[in-house]
Amino acid sequence: MHKYIAEFIGTFWLVLGGCGSAVLSASFPELGIGLLGVSLAFGLTVLTMAFAIGHISGCHLNPAVSIGLWAGGRFPARELPWYIVAQVIGALIGAGVLYLIATGKPGFELSSGFAANGYGEHSPGGYDMISALLVEIVMTMMFLFVILGATDARTPRGFAPLAIGLSLTLIHLVSIPVTNTSVNPARSTGVALFVGDWAVAQLWLFWVAPLLGGLLGAIFYRMVSGTWRDREEADQRRQQESKPSHAA
Repeated sequence: MHKYIAEFIGTFWLVLGGCGSAVLSASFPELGIGLLGVSLAFGLTVLTMAFAIGHISGCHLNPAVSIGLWAGGRFPARELPWYIVAQVIGALIGAGVLYLIATGKPGFELSSGFAANGYGEHSPGGYDMISALLVEIVMTMMFLFVILGATDARTPRGFAPLAIGLSLTLIHLVSIPVTNTSVNPARSTGVALFVGDWAVAQLWLFWVAPLLGGLLGAIFYRMVSGTWRDREEADQRRQQESKPSHAA
């Protein structure tokens, strides 16, 4: 249970810190942090939680990351459902706390977006569904590629949180204008359920694209890193060792 609670807390922090920066601080009069600040906020949530709970749960905070790590041979399938449930609940509670804070300001309206992800008329830059699909798939794919590489046993230890947090910052810098950046189905679900209407109607894309991107990232990393070849060789050795000996 410690792992699932850690994932709950970590995803809660990601939504409260990342989406909170977008809702409360991005355009604050005269002192707004803007796109750069929101991007950095999302990266910092992952960076800080990677140090805080990485040794407990691995700090996935994202169903696409859990799926990608499973596809990359780093995570058992039996734990996937529980991780995803914990992440979605953490995102919902994080969005709930953010809603309670945001509604304390006169004039606040959910129709302003509440950091929900969208395409078409609900894209910050007016990008269509194809652009949204493409950016979410590619950005999640590269995110998983970085995660698998930074946490590979052959890389220097201790620097993975920096690489992963900065990677997420870069992803937001590129894709906020297109979809408001998801790359995380739990993050998208948490705020979408509060917005309702169009945010829920478009939520399917922010599950399908990140999950597909996570799988592709794992596939490409295993191809590039040679881990598939190592696994195949190990399987072949086990098969040879398991054959009965016919020696007299």
